[in-house]
Amino acid sequence: MLRFERIRNRYASKVIIAFLFIILIPTTLSGFSFYLESTALVKKNVRASTVQLTKQTADALSTMINAGSDTSDLIYGDLQVQHAAMHYKTSSLSEQVEMSQSINTMLRNIAYSSSFVKIVYILKESGVGWGSGTFSMSKLKKADLAELDWVEKSKEEDGRLVWQPLRQDPFSGGGENTELVLPVSRVLKDFDTLSQIGLLVVNMNGRSAIHTIRQVQLGETGRYTVVDSKGVVMIDADLTRIGKPVQEHGLYELIVGNDAVEFEFSNEGVPYYGVKQRLSNDWLLVGTVPTVEITGALDKLHTRILITSACFALMAVLIGLLIAKKVTKPIKQLTLEMRRVQQGDLKVRTEVKTSDEIGLMSKHFNKMLDEIEQLMERVETEQKEKLEAEVRAVTYRIHPHFLYNTLSTLRWLIRSGERERADQGLAALTRLLQANMGKDGQMIALEEELEIIRKYLVILEMRYEHSYELNCQIEPELLELRIPRMLLQPLIENAVFHGFVPLNRGGHISVDVYGRYREVHIIVKDDGAGMEQEQLKRMNARQGMEHLGIGLRHIHDSLRLYYGPASGLSIASASGVGTAIHITLRLQN
Repeated sequence: MLRFERIRNRYASKVIIAFLFIILIPTTLSGFSFYLESTALVKKNVRASTVQLTKQTADALSTMINAGSDTSDLIYGDLQVQHAAMHYKTSSLSEQVEMSQSINTMLRNIAYSSSFVKIVYILKESGVGWGSGTFSMSKLKKADLAELDWVEKSKEEDGRLVWQPLRQDPFSGGGENTELVLPVSRVLKDFDTLSQIGLLVVNMNGRSAIHTIRQVQLGETGRYTVVDSKGVVMIDADLTRIGKPVQEHGLYELIVGNDAVEFEFSNEGVPYYGVKQRLSNDWLLVGTVPTVEITGALDKLHTRILITSACFALMAVLIGLLIAKKVTKPIKQLTLEMRRVQQGDLKVRTEVKTSDEIGLMSKHFNKMLDEIEQLMERVETEQKEKLEAEVRAVTYRIHPHFLYNTLSTLRWLIRSGERERADQGLAALTRLLQANMGKDGQMIALEEELEIIRKYLVILEMRYEHSYELNCQIEPELLELRIPRMLLQPLIENAVFHGFVPLNRGGHISVDVYGRYREVHIIVKDDGAGMEQEQLKRMNARQGMEHLGIGLRHIHDSLRLYYGPASGLSIASASGVGTAIHITLRLQN
């Protein structure tokens, strides 16, 4: 992310972006406008053409359906058919033969007179029937008309036309050979009593219906199908779909519950375009095609526009690079040298010698570095002198305090007549001063600091006549850690004077030292008197320096001088439990 920001802020990047905008904006806008206009125009023309083709196909199917309806009406109103249907059983054998010949001839003539009509037959439940073409009486006698659902539906409609799905005709052909027909049926009625006297079936040419919906090309994979008002497939090139509801739920809803001529839907994530037209018998001719097949040319046009825009963009980048290279080269050189200065190299000097604004900036840059280098030398000298003065001040501040406490102890022993113990104390003080003063410099190893503390405890034990046990838990690699002199001794002294002396007893003092993530943590803990929470709160407050004693102020100053503001100390204490002081040393790189 940071690298991207640097690239974006470069002068060359800005020049290139400017050229990109200059070239791409007009190109993209004109190309996009052209794409939108052409898309709208092509879609409009394609859809209008599709709707027109669908309407023509619907008209062709309606013509076939009307032929079937007219043929059914013609036969339905024929008096000869009425007479034969009502009186065939009560007539003599010769009359029956004459009736059958006459009716069959009439039905053949009617079927032959229309190219749409395939077979026509009249059925009676007694197994009697007449038909044209390949009508088979033997198949009729084997069938039970009462079990056929379309027969039952025709009876329920009581003389109205009943259109049925495309099917194989059960009463035509020899053996298993049957005709594919589109049937329309109705019951014949006695015009006087209106009773049902037979069943009239006009079978339209089913293959002609399939050919009609196949010959219209709807994209590459588009298809037409004919459904009724309930969404059941009536005519389809795929015969396995006939008689079943439309499988696609979205398409089904648009067919049954929507009157729009055009519609769009999605099936398995693929967008489709659809169109429908109503036929003369209230069926619907429905055409569907994947949208991409009618807009494929537009997608290719869109791709060409994108490729053209990309070529112009590449051209803009190359021109921008050529122009920006000459301008940005001295700037880049100056930037690299500034980065070296930022990393601490004040010896660097720029070599840009041009006479333009960049050359002038380079000249002032070199002059500025000379002045900064001189200023830093002065500041470094002043800071070093100041630091040494502060260190001396805090060291001398703690030494008198320590000597005062020790000499007071020895004075008390002498006045008490315990000269031998006083002699031992003076010997311990001598060894202590030798250890403190025998090393040069302000820093001392942690192990040596602890040794001085042990000698100091000998003096305190003699003064108060109590035993003070010191337990140290230190990571071995930290024993040689260099720390300021007398960083820990004031804490031990406070533990005795403020923790154990008020209770008039000895105690335990622990020193734990461990390292974590370039930090060293020192915890000094005692089981002495502790302190009240109000006092603890004041001492831990940032403004609580005035509440610290000489020893703690010495520690605070040493941490600030040697380890920086990230280091410090914190105090935890509870009355009657003891006190723990936590020192954090932030090690320098």
